[in-house]
Amino acid sequence: MKEINLYTKDKTKIAVNLYENGYETVVIMAPGWFMTKDSKSFKAMSEMFSTYSDVISIDFRGHGRSSGFYTFTGREVLDILTVLQFAHKKYKKIYLAGFSLGASLSIIAASKRKYIDKMIVVSAPSDFDKIENKFWKKEAWIPTFQKFEPERWISIRPAVINSKKIKPIDIIDKINCPTLFLAGEKDPTVCSWHTKLLFDKAVCPKKFELFQNCFHAEDLFIQEPEKFTKVCTDWFFGNN
Repeated sequence: MKEINLYTKDKTKIAVNLYENGYETVVIMAPGWFMTKDSKSFKAMSEMFSTYSDVISIDFRGHGRSSGFYTFTGREVLDILTVLQFAHKKYKKIYLAGFSLGASLSIIAASKRKYIDKMIVVSAPSDFDKIENKFWKKEAWIPTFQKFEPERWISIRPAVINSKKIKPIDIIDKINCPTLFLAGEKDPTVCSWHTKLLFDKAVCPKKFELFQNCFHAEDLFIQEPEKFTKVCTDWFFGNN
């Protein structure tokens, strides 16, 4: 694995981890708010996918080793489009895996770029303004402290002013790549109805799966690693 830097149209540095194994296919990992490419869970998922394809894992602006400030999907679409452009020049097939707000950004990107071959969105909110974020529930604060990583926490830089946001529910019917929608039954941050609503409105080839007793985004992998791995690898690399 090596880290490389890419630069967006607004001159923001985007750091990515490239797991390069000579495949013609790449999985792009798009973490959500407060998660980075170097988070333990995202490194583990990247290494898992790297047995099937090359992998590019992103630090969105305002996170990790990227520059800038995080705008909660207002400007980050530039980040993911920059990574997609890089991948498009290098790989024959591009798969995109987005988590939480990274899933929102994946949906937005897929509505703009038609060369994404397959996509997985995990705990995708239908509308940023309707995210529940029940931080006081044990399903929220226990995983937060279990995933505590000091270097990651001090690297996060949110923007002071919120930017205008595209609502995934408004553009989900514009994507045409096969998409797997995953949600946690007990997600306290983005309740599962968000992802189910997006699934219901999508017109692309699609599948929805609810992980029983699981929480939010990367928690599905942490809580059910074998199931998560099988479901995702079957979708990307199986004959579906």
